Amino acid sequence: MGLLHARLAKYDLPQKMIEKGVYPYFRAIKSKQGTEVEMEGHKVLMFGSNAYTGLTGDERVIEAGVKALRQYGSGCAGSRFLNGTLDIHVQLEKELAEFVGKDEALCFSTGFTVNSGVIPQLLTRDDFIICDDRDHASIVDGRRLSFAKALHYKHNDKKDLERSLRRCPKNSVKLIVVDGVFSMEGDLCKLPEIVELKHKCDNVVIMVDEAHGIGVFGRQGRGVCDHFNLTDEVDIIMGTFSKSLASIGGFVAADKVIINYLRHTARTYIFSASDTPAATASALEALHIIQNEPERIKSLWEVTNYALMKFRDAGFEIGETESPIIPLYVRDLEKTFMVTKMAFDEGVFINAVIPPACAPQDTLVRFALMANHTKQQVDRAVTALTKVFKELDIIK
Repeated sequence: MGLLHARLAKYDLPQKMIEKGVYPYFRAIKSKQGTEVEMEGHKVLMFGSNAYTGLTGDERVIEAGVKALRQYGSGCAGSRFLNGTLDIHVQLEKELAEFVGKDEALCFSTGFTVNSGVIPQLLTRDDFIICDDRDHASIVDGRRLSFAKALHYKHNDKKDLERSLRRCPKNSVKLIVVDGVFSMEGDLCKLPEIVELKHKCDNVVIMVDEAHGIGVFGRQGRGVCDHFNLTDEVDIIMGTFSKSLASIGGFVAADKVIINYLRHTARTYIFSASDTPAATASALEALHIIQNEPERIKSLWEVTNYALMKFRDAGFEIGETESPIIPLYVRDLEKTFMVTKMAFDEGVFINAVIPPACAPQDTLVRFALMANHTKQQVDRAVTALTKVFKELDIIK
């Protein structure tokens, strides 16, 4: 192991940040995920969560999980393919398919394993996967696992995407995989332009990752595809339960032919243990709440628009975000770590975003909102972050 250890020992960035007292990761939370959490002996405002609908601490979601735990036990002890299918798995899949406007759906144990399992399973060596430069790591890994040829295009650049499509033979499948909402920068994919190009080329298939779109965009939170009124033009939709649906797991939805094939061939589906009963029931209850409480998404957008205004007025660089994900650009690796530490000391938890989650010149802290955040909490956070950014000479 000498060579391996010598090679891995060169990775010492975490140790350097720990020595400087600014290491921001793996902080232990001692309370429910909510707008305020208990960490390291005191409460801090939580602006680092993906719980956009604010349902992770909702008693109805918790009780649904507890009830399923008592009825079905703690796990299924097998894959969906064999002994691990419960009636609530089937119910959740049926309701998710209807919710996002597709024939059928499949539930996976995590959102990551949806992309890493579905993408490589769909294509042959003669086909092409085309990805946006800023696609999520799970899409990147799905692309790497595929035998298909991989191409990519500059972020949200229609002309560059068209150039990539033109490089592919007409008789090959061309799978465009794109995030609906880009998870670090908060902007949306240009889905109308992608659909336009689909109709200009042969054998183009579109797959949209709705991880950060469901519960946020579209009618009743149906996602970015619905937001653009282009659900019928998108062939495959995936989503996760770990964000707006207040649980853990993921799903893919498509027509019957695609889902039938994936149900029997997707390796991360047939060789993984199925979603736990509690996680499944919690996601199902969250889905019901989202559909029955439109005021929840309205509140999310009210506090989001308020925060966007406050950060712009304070002089922060926030890019082209159009969502509850607000990137606060730092553009300096060490200062990014310092911001998160100083903000925490001021009572605000945010996420440091460094490579490979972004380009080296685009380091940022990620500020994300939930439906149950208040304007007063946003004011406290903006005041604290303005102080920190000015002390570090990031904004004037």
